[in-house]
Amino acid sequence: MALVTGGGKNIGREAALTFARGGATVVVAGPGRADLEETVRLIEAVGGRGSAVVADVTRAADAAAMVAAAVERHGGLHIAFNNAGIFGTPAPVAEQDEDVWSSVLAVNTTGVWLSMKYEIAHMRAHGGGAIVNSASNIGFHTRRPGLGAYAASKAAVSVLTRTAAREYIGEGVRINAVSPGGTDTPMSFRPGETVGERDARVRAVVPAGRVAETREIAAAVAWLASDEAAFVVGHDLVVDGGASA
Repeated sequence: MALVTGGGKNIGREAALTFARGGATVVVAGPGRADLEETVRLIEAVGGRGSAVVADVTRAADAAAMVAAAVERHGGLHIAFNNAGIFGTPAPVAEQDEDVWSSVLAVNTTGVWLSMKYEIAHMRAHGGGAIVNSASNIGFHTRRPGLGAYAASKAAVSVLTRTAAREYIGEGVRINAVSPGGTDTPMSFRPGETVGERDARVRAVVPAGRVAETREIAAAVAWLASDEAAFVVGHDLVVDGGASA
């Protein structure tokens, strides 16, 4: 059984579908019921089983209830992809709005921590499991100005992942992260940018010459969560076409 936060669209939806195609029952969680229910419909369309939980991962009660619902409905929790995240409004560090800073850190970092807190508790008591957290290649470099809040939040996820991985691998809970680069989602566009303008900008800075497809990020997540990656612990897998090489 796999749990995907931020499972209502984009990378989260694609990861949920990838898990479903691999035979997992999938619970998708997030704030938007309509998006989550559409993901469940798509899971069922590929022959899988899924359900939705409306949850705000910045709230401990919601994170706990999300994990409890997954376990109660489907009998356990074996895989978790903590993917919920927001970009925020870009601004230089000294000009960043305090509310934007707080909301970005709350969703991207505290949300991952709270999700792990309750996922790990269940997995420790039931024979282990695999967790993948969503970080970002922006946590490794600062080539784009104005992303201090987002970069800080994702760098924190990477460090938190390594810390938790060492703490819980001895109890069978294997924790890693994935760090996508620019991916074909709304986050890859700058304000007012067309697809052609985005693609031209990306070609100039990404050695692979394009953004990632969501399926490519989902495939990396699925591998990290699989038994084939059983000896991969505390790793942050960068999938960015060479942008941070």
